[in-house]
Parts: sequence; structure tokens; C-alpha cells
Amino acid sequence: MVLILKTMAKTLILNIDRDDDFGRKAQAKSPIIGAQNNLDAANKLGLADAEDSDLNAIFFALSIYESLKKEAKDVEIATLCGDISVGVKSDLKLAEQLDFVIKETNAQEAILISDGAEDEYILPILQSRLKIASIQRVSVKQSKQLEDTYYRIVKLLDEDKVKKQFFLPLALILIVWAVFAIFGMAASGFGAILFTLGIYLLIRTFNSEKKVGIVWHDFRSGVLTGRPSFYTFILSMVIIAVSVFYAYNNTVFNPDIHVVVPTLGFLNYITWGLVAAGLLAAFGRVSDQYIRQKKILWSYWIVPFSLFSFGFIGSAIFESLHDSILGYVTKSEFSIEPFVTQHFIGYTAAGIIIAFIGAITYHYIKEIYMNENYEVAIEEQTKKLLKHHAK
Repeated sequence: MVLILKTMAKTLILNIDRDDDFGRKAQAKSPIIGAQNNLDAANKLGLADAEDSDLNAIFFALSIYESLKKEAKDVEIATLCGDISVGVKSDLKLAEQLDFVIKETNAQEAILISDGAEDEYILPILQSRLKIASIQRVSVKQSKQLEDTYYRIVKLLDEDKVKKQFFLPLALILIVWAVFAIFGMAASGFGAILFTLGIYLLIRTFNSEKKVGIVWHDFRSGVLTGRPSFYTFILSMVIIAVSVFYAYNNTVFNPDIHVVVPTLGFLNYITWGLVAAGLLAAFGRVSDQYIRQKKILWSYWIVPFSLFSFGFIGSAIFESLHDSILGYVTKSEFSIEPFVTQHFIGYTAAGIIIAFIGAITYHYIKEIYMNENYEVAIEEQTKKLLKHHAK
């Protein structure tokens, strides 16, 4: 008589920590195999963060493990940890750990313990390797009392991400509204609020928070360290603002004249203000580099030539176009006389000559500067080789 014994399939109680809370908070190395190891990891995580939902999941997994053990079932327990970058990276780690656990435990089926729908995204990975006997989702019992709800809202608003997304726009609205209310311009404050929120939404849309942070960091460090570029930048902004007001006050806005005419006049008045602001800003930048690093920014050599060239040629073109189009609008005839005057020819010639001198001198300075850098690099490499051979 042949007795055929049917072996019982080994069941794996599988707890999933997709964002690696056990690794980050409890410094537990995954995969965590065995009841005692899982209990130790749970205790460490409880001491690190008693409110983490993964605690409920692992203790629930341990309770199922103990109950099946009492029924004399062949079971093992394991916790798999992914990565804080939830997605492809964490799932690859989980798949690799799962293969290791299956090899170590020889499990044929699994009971999946999950504390949320996010952990169940890896269900296809598990099903490709094990038979899933059951899925148990842990639901934490929450108090329905008002103070408990208040506590949870406060905890949520205490997170940095929520602060930036919720409190920042609210703070901007209150600050702008208060400033306008103080000066008795509450009606204009609404438009300013819309403008401020528009700027904020543009920054968020184009993910420019880091760029704004860099500008703010430069502004703050400029105030604390007294860098020349900070003060020259402020003066440049003042020059531009004064130039805009000067150009606006000297431009004749006549509804009977086409908008192109006052626009050209405005550009003509503002041209040299932009040149002066650009020169001042470039001077501050060069001074910063020389004071901090004893280094001359030869790349800025071309800047004053370009700005002066723009000033001469731009003012000549804007003024001549303004006079020519104004004559066409008022007299219905287009004249090229403004383009053959001594002013236009002289300014245009001066701009071209300045640009030519700047380009030629920059070319030679660039060659000299590149040669110097090349020689310095050769000397440093030679010194390194000599030291290496000396050893």
C-alpha cells in the first residue's frame, strides 16, 4: 500500500512599506524576515514615529502570523521596503527583495497586508511570483470627536508642503490688501491682489520657485555682505524707473495720432537710461568678482561697447522713425529726410565704430585670456606629474 503525503503550501505573511518608512525612520534593513525581526523593527519605528500608519500594518501582520501559527499552519512573515521616491525606483527594489524572500522561505502563496491603496499597486508584481491567498487592508479606527478632527487639521497644516501651497498665497493677499488699506486705497488693493496672485501663479506654473529663491538669496547676501553689485543693481532699477517717468512725461499722447508715434518717442527718451542702467549693473558684477576672487571678468569687456553702440544707433533710429512717421500722419506723406540728417548719420556711424572697436578688442583679449588659462592649466598638470613621479 502506497501512502501519498500531500505537503502543505508555505504561506508568506507579506507586509509592504512602499515608501521605506522603516528604513528612513527606524534604520531597519529590508527585507525584514521573521516574527522577531519584524517586532523589533516595529518597536523602532514606534519610538521614531508613533503616528506612522505602517505600525498598524506590521502589528496586524504579526497578529495574523500568530493566529495561523496556533492553527499549525506553515507560515512565515516578511516586510518589504521600497524607496521614498515612490514609483519605478521603489517597485524595482520591492521586486528584488521579493525574489530574495521567496528564495529564503520557499513560500508558494502569500497573504498581502496593506495600509492603503498605494501599497496594492505592486499587486501585479506579487501575482507574477506568488499565489495571492488573501489581501488584508488595515483601517485605523479614528475618533469622531470634534477635538480629534481639529488635531488632524492642525497636523496637516503644519506640513511644509501644505504651508507653501495654502498659507503663502493667503499671506500675499493679506499683506497687499493691508498696505493699500493703510494708504486709503482699498479699491485699488483688489487689482493689486489680482496682480500679485497672477505673478504667484505664473511662478508656480513654470516651476520657477528655485530661480526666485536664488534671486532672494542673492538679495539677502548682498545686504549682509555689502556687495557692490547689490547697490549698483538698486541704482540701475532707480535709473530705469526715472527714465520711464521722464519718457512718459515728455511723450505726447494724442488720440488723433497713431499709437506708433508716441511709442517711438517713448523709446527714444528711455534709450540712454537703459544704457546707463546696464553699464552700472555690469560694473557692479565685475567689481564683485574682482573683490571676492581677485578675478577679472574679461567676458564683460564687450558689454560697454555693445551698450553705447545700442544707445547711439537706437536713439538715431527711434528719433528718425518718429519724425518720419509723424510727418506721414500729419501731412499724409512719408519723407526720408530724417534719415539723411547729420544727427542720424553721425549717431549711426558712431554706434557702428564703437561696436567694431569692441568686437576687435574683445577678440584679442579673449585670445590672450584663453592662452593664459591654457598655460596655467599646463603648469598645474606638469606639477602634478612631477609630484607623481617623485613619489
